[in-house]
Amino acid sequence: MSRKVIVTCAITGGSSAVLAKHPNIPKTPSEIADAAIEAAKEGAAVVHIHVREPETGAPSNRLELYEQVVKKLRDAATDVIINLTCGMDGALTLESLEPIKVSQASTVKNSKGRCIHAIELQPELATLDCGPMNFGESLYIARMSDLREMATLMRDAGVKPELECFELGHIEYAKRLISEGTIDAPPLFQFCLGTGYGAPAVPIVMQAMREVLPPGAIWAGFGCGVDEMPVVAQLVALGGHVRVGLEDNIYLRRGVLASNAQLVENAVGIIERMGASIASPAEARKILGVTKRG
Repeated sequence: MSRKVIVTCAITGGSSAVLAKHPNIPKTPSEIADAAIEAAKEGAAVVHIHVREPETGAPSNRLELYEQVVKKLRDAATDVIINLTCGMDGALTLESLEPIKVSQASTVKNSKGRCIHAIELQPELATLDCGPMNFGESLYIARMSDLREMATLMRDAGVKPELECFELGHIEYAKRLISEGTIDAPPLFQFCLGTGYGAPAVPIVMQAMREVLPPGAIWAGFGCGVDEMPVVAQLVALGGHVRVGLEDNIYLRRGVLASNAQLVENAVGIIERMGASIASPAEARKILGVTKRG
């Protein structure tokens, strides 16, 4: 029997810049849910959900918007695993260093504020960004105490954290949480590659990140922009699961804008031509050790 590969589709992301480039980026809860259902029909077992302000498309973290998306997905006949982002509301922007002055553009909330939608809506999965990052002029704040509290809140809500790692050091943060018993086995890692601010999307990096994982870990990854589909092939060859979607890349090919469903279809084709097969949502739940919620 061929190896089962879990395909995740990241539907819309949290970038404002992409709005000017792709007029059909899903913005409203209904559009986001519809795009997720279309991606699931093409083979995505998991849909990774951000929300946006319906009128402007600006990135949002409002609970009521997540509620609408999750309700529509759970009411749909199409089965899919729901993965809610908890990587929003962690950005710190400084206007000056001497003296230190925090910009009003900062969005930092406490641990519970960042993952309240996961606690309340109880999806199967929710992301945990495993360490601080420098995103250009903004700093993503993820102290060890923040990660520990968020992971504990997720565990108490019955939500499995997807441990998002943008570089090797983030894996060490995650391993500490695992050793403390804050993360239940088997842990789920996501390698975030080619973002421009962390690890590049090259084979030696993927192999290095895989090699330092704790025993028994489940792992997946994604590449951004032109790296998206090459990374799919490389991850499958290394034994990992994959993610595609408009959060990571908006083009089907040079100059041709994509839909989420088309990106999933492309990834499925690559996976199957490499001799693997696509995991259904039920098979993915078994691999991940989660049960259907809602």
